[in-house]
Amino acid sequence: MKVHEIAPAVDANALLSGAQFADAFQIAIDDRDLDARRAAERMMARQPRWAEALLSMRNFLVAPLGLKTSGASPGRPRDMIGIFPVVSETPERLIAGFNDRHLDFRVVVDVTPPGNVRQVTATTLVKTHNWLGRIYLAIIMPFHRLIVPALLRQVAS
Repeated sequence: MKVHEIAPAVDANALLSGAQFADAFQIAIDDRDLDARRAAERMMARQPRWAEALLSMRNFLVAPLGLKTSGASPGRPRDMIGIFPVVSETPERLIAGFNDRHLDFRVVVDVTPPGNVRQVTATTLVKTHNWLGRIYLAIIMPFHRLIVPALLRQVAS
């Protein structure tokens, strides 16, 4: 299954007001019963080992700066997909993400209605708050462009 980069087809302002960055990747799959939650779980429940290593390094580097290393909040149970809190969900769309001091982000997983082939789209939205957020976004962008397609391929497996 091939992942394609597409133009984001979401109302970015409604999902993350003031978002300065948006991208989207899409894959076609044969699973007619797949909903957005199951697609997100398949994407984010496990990561390729190389992506896990990058995430561990990221967490080590940003912890001294006071940035979140996951969306989990101590003492506040939340519905999570992987390390991301679920913001909202319907059978066709799951929105996950969180706000931090340096940037806010959302991951939107959309699944087209049942048919012969279903399209699963992962859209990322980011709103930076300061120079640290802009630098962080610039540093992670090359990795993001590799990780999201790799995660989407897991939906088909």
